Amino acid sequence: MRCWRLDAGGRTAVFASLDNGVPALVHFGRALPPFENLGSLARLSLPNVAGGQLDSPAPLSLFPTATDGWQGHPGIGLVDNDGTAVEPALRLTDVQSSADRVEWQTDDAKRVRLTITARLDRAGLLHMKTSAEPRNGHGVRWLCAGAVPVPDCLSRIVDHGGRWTGEFRRQETRFRVGQHVRESREGRTGHAHFPGVTFLSDACGENSGECMGATLCWSGGHRMIAEEIPDGRRQLQFSVLDDAIHSDPVSLPEMILAWSEVGLNGLSQAFHTVPRSHHADRMNRSPARPVHYNCWEAVYFRHSVEELQEIASRAAALGAERFVLDDGWFKGRNDDTSSLGDWTVDPDKYPQGLSPLVDHVLALGMRFGIWFEPEMVNTESDLFRAHPDWVLGPAEQPSGRNQHVLDLSKVEVREYLFDAVSTILSRYPVDYVKWDHNRILTGGSPAQTFALYDLLSRLNAAFPDVEFESCASGGGRIDYGILAHTTRVWLSDSNDAVERLRMQHEASRWLPPEFQGSHVGPRRCHTSGRILPMSFRAWVAAQRHMGFEMDPRELTDDEANTLEKATGWYRANRDFLFSARHFRIESNDPEVFSEVFVAPDASRFVLFRGQSGASCQIAARPFPLPGLETDASYEIGLVNAEDVAPLLNRTDAVGFAKGHKLILSGAALMAGALRAPNAFPHTMLVFEGTRTTQTGGRD
Repeated sequence: MRCWRLDAGGRTAVFASLDNGVPALVHFGRALPPFENLGSLARLSLPNVAGGQLDSPAPLSLFPTATDGWQGHPGIGLVDNDGTAVEPALRLTDVQSSADRVEWQTDDAKRVRLTITARLDRAGLLHMKTSAEPRNGHGVRWLCAGAVPVPDCLSRIVDHGGRWTGEFRRQETRFRVGQHVRESREGRTGHAHFPGVTFLSDACGENSGECMGATLCWSGGHRMIAEEIPDGRRQLQFSVLDDAIHSDPVSLPEMILAWSEVGLNGLSQAFHTVPRSHHADRMNRSPARPVHYNCWEAVYFRHSVEELQEIASRAAALGAERFVLDDGWFKGRNDDTSSLGDWTVDPDKYPQGLSPLVDHVLALGMRFGIWFEPEMVNTESDLFRAHPDWVLGPAEQPSGRNQHVLDLSKVEVREYLFDAVSTILSRYPVDYVKWDHNRILTGGSPAQTFALYDLLSRLNAAFPDVEFESCASGGGRIDYGILAHTTRVWLSDSNDAVERLRMQHEASRWLPPEFQGSHVGPRRCHTSGRILPMSFRAWVAAQRHMGFEMDPRELTDDEANTLEKATGWYRANRDFLFSARHFRIESNDPEVFSEVFVAPDASRFVLFRGQSGASCQIAARPFPLPGLETDASYEIGLVNAEDVAPLLNRTDAVGFAKGHKLILSGAALMAGALRAPNAFPHTMLVFEGTRTTQTGGRD
């Protein structure tokens, strides 16, 4: 038995190789003491042999195979040169290790060599990466990012489904003998297929209990397998979805694991460090998250310089700090049937180019951003007429939103797109690109995704002051792979604040709040038809990277005043929000979505309490606030007292609606002492709490 351990971030990972075989992950989670007997720990991961089984227990290695006696899904699948499935006989051949990293080489001299790397970072996240080099005419038909055990105590499986305008819908099932499989064949992540899964104990909640999460850092087709075999052992495998057989070397994207003994918020706070670590320099710019104005739901394809200038002036007066010119600015683009691929400014709409609009936006003190959909082409375009061979997939494939996908694996396609986008970014003072992707792929391979990463890497290097947002009909491409290249995701094409309240809450399990774009939409939502109060729309957006996406000229004076107040509050408090610890709260009411942002030193908090629908009970249920200092006193007040409903609060025990404040200890607040005013559906109440030297005293 050979063992290796990694320790960081309050976590320990232990790997073991039995009889010089492929290493197995035998422990990941709570930090183990330095004197732990790793050999005994590894042996205890093997079940005792009972009747009806093979004579030797098979370890769940990082690449289990039937040859080793593993009865579940294999970690690697090979074929020989005539296409017959074969099983490798892998042995450990080399190990390179350091304090936070181990790399193993495993080899079947006749068939394949595997390289596996494990790294434990300062946040306690375990990063795993694998590659395979087939030999002697063999091909790889399946390779996982590393098979990992799921502890017996974690019987619940939580992942997310969804759809266009309804992303991040929580789904829960339980382990049972057999497989729970999630698979995306869209060629992109997919609205229903965020590549992440969480395993929970029965007692696990937002702020207590044990859980483990895993995600594949990948923006293309993928497959996740969570499996229990008859002896009771459980495994997780993630892989890139690829139906091809590869005789060339194969390298998989990273899989990241997190463990928490303090509930789901502990997982989220660890995972949030991943995208933040990619963009630490950009997050320190001032302001790091400017208020957006996006013109799409105001004008769609109807672009007029004069009208857009008028809208920009109105948006700036409301507090917008960046104007984003959406679809419709390029040559011949009057609807969604033509012109994708022809990335030159439309001379009919913009006879003097974009400069008159851009100059006006800059004079208002705003930044300028622009929309592209570079991976796509319309058949009605100069690009398609010149290069029909650049389209990805078969000629008989259906279109999607009247468009097709360009084959980015072709070097000449990437060169064309780099030059086309670079020309616009060089000509105008653009500091933000909304990068869209409005079509699933019919066919396509991992090469398309790797090529996209290459293109985005080149653009980021060439334009380091430009930020890129990932949009794919809203939330169709959100994952840690794309977030290595983008600083914002468009969570959904729905600006309906009721839907957004739920989606943002669920997405925060994986995404830091400041990476989620959230806009105040039109009075009547264009995707749901629902009419919602301005206060609710504005405060839901203020929880995340705030923006507007409506015609600001439609606003009444009252609506404009409300929006200005919420926007001003966001601008004054975003630095706090996006440096705070974020907690989802168990509100004890399915109609209430609550979150609290707590300063790292627990000196301040901001609580958002969103009421989605009508509660079953009359009175608002109190709920505990996590993350505070138990021995401290906090002065608490309501930011938007005007949104308290008088009809539902004919008496007010505290006087929040009148601007009164109260003082409570952190211990009392964490025990659930705070009761908010009763609220109508489609209401957001925002509380601020500040540590104080005063005490509540006796009433």
